[in-house]
Amino acid sequence: MSKTLKKVLTIAGSDCSGGAGIQADLKTMCAHRVYGMSVITSVTVQNTQKVYAAQDIDPEIVTGQIRAVYEDIQVDAVKIGMVSNVQIIQAIKEELLRQKAKNIVLDPVMISKSGFSLLKEEAIAAMSELLQIADIVTPNIPEAELLSGIKIKGPKEMERSARVISERGAAAVLIKGGHLPGSALDIFCYKGQFYPFESPKIPGKNTHGTGCTLSAAIASNLAKGLMPVEAIKQAKAYVGQGIKDGLAIGHGVGPLGHLNEIYRQLERIEESR
Repeated sequence: MSKTLKKVLTIAGSDCSGGAGIQADLKTMCAHRVYGMSVITSVTVQNTQKVYAAQDIDPEIVTGQIRAVYEDIQVDAVKIGMVSNVQIIQAIKEELLRQKAKNIVLDPVMISKSGFSLLKEEAIAAMSELLQIADIVTPNIPEAELLSGIKIKGPKEMERSARVISERGAAAVLIKGGHLPGSALDIFCYKGQFYPFESPKIPGKNTHGTGCTLSAAIASNLAKGLMPVEAIKQAKAYVGQGIKDGLAIGHGVGPLGHLNEIYRQLERIEESR
């Protein structure tokens, strides 16, 4: 098993309530049957209601974590999430280039659902350094607007924004349209072509960590050898099921049901005994 097991590294912030960040990433990787590893960039103080504070990790420690993993373990894909300052962004870029990292999925986390800024203003411009090494970038509408400078009102602006972000270095861009009214339309810009992914919006408030989960699922699928379009298609199906299985935990926006399919399988095994 260990010889065929793919290994995926998440570089992101820690969510003590377990719904987003590296905790969501590791659960997602487990559900995708890949071996998950983590580099912590920031420790956040948060729960299902809001983000209260965040403490960034020293850039040298971030570099050291990445280097320690790569020196010992083969890494088949990388997911990058919360990177809140310029120094951490530069440290990640330099070390991933040094390690010749592959299958890099960048989720440019900027603002939490509760409105807490997870990316310092001076670091927004520096985000372009990570765009240049990413294989797929997965911004939502507000993040795409910040990265491209284009106000997005519908599919046409999504395509324009994706092109601008691609021109700034990203190999491929998936703009998530969940913030727009109507159906959930995502647009993927890959090798000059646009691939729409449209589905009805799934009712339910337990969506904490949706963006983290999607990018981790895409990275897991890339590690397993799927081509980008299929990797995204399967990742979206996983997230959709996760929203349907959302957990009513806490008093705010609960997390996705990352491992509910595994739990159901275990229940069936127990019932058959």
